[in-house]
Amino acid sequence: MQTTFPTTLSSSFTHAEPKLEIRNIVKTFGVGKDAVTAVDNVSLKIAPNEFSCIVGPSGCGKSTLLSIAAGLTRATAGEILVDGTQVPGPGADRGMVFQHYTLFPWLSVADNVAFGLKIKGMPKAEQKHKVAYYLDIVGLSNQAKAYPKALSGGMKQRVAIARALANDPEVLLMDEPFGALDSQTKEQLQAFFHDLWAKTHITVLMITHDVEEAIFLSQRVFIMDRNGQIKKTIPINLPAHRELDMKLTADFLDYKREIVHLLR
Repeated sequence: MQTTFPTTLSSSFTHAEPKLEIRNIVKTFGVGKDAVTAVDNVSLKIAPNEFSCIVGPSGCGKSTLLSIAAGLTRATAGEILVDGTQVPGPGADRGMVFQHYTLFPWLSVADNVAFGLKIKGMPKAEQKHKVAYYLDIVGLSNQAKAYPKALSGGMKQRVAIARALANDPEVLLMDEPFGALDSQTKEQLQAFFHDLWAKTHITVLMITHDVEEAIFLSQRVFIMDRNGQIKKTIPINLPAHRELDMKLTADFLDYKREIVHLLR
């Protein structure tokens, strides 16, 4: 498949109808004097084909916000919309990838990827074709019959990504997907996923603690503060095609300096 990279953030993103909209989301835990607001009136619009990241200190509510967007946690107030339609709970229109791989250890790689397709009742021939396609996309065709225990951490995460993509979601939500990996494997996965995003053109919203990761992958970075609010949105105007050496450039380091300062 030919790799084509979506453009960097431009007026085409800022004026496009959002693929995913997070509208006035509030999440409060507890009641009365014990109530704690984890997410405080957050609104975001993610354009079609956009890759954006949310960064913030531990406990700021970013994972809670992503869980609400996925329909796994109910908001106290506000709504989530996909293509302008409110989505009250989980749905196939939103794929989710977690930090821990959540693979079924008793299933082969191919059967893990096919899991959602079987639940949908997709014909076996179509399942086989789709599984083969996405295993090729993530570079694991030769591991189709292997079981998760035989895979490295990076390979397990690629299987989890293939499984999410095989269900054809409109939006891919990722909660620190590379956070459990060593630094070298993490960088390899960042480069891999940047290329994968260019091939699939899927809309992605990702949570990460890694500032460099956010800058490298994103077209916008949302900074979340300890009050559960979006403190600032930073467009990342770097070249569309990115390689790891870009992390050493002056422009990249300027973005890193700005975001680290905001997080402090």
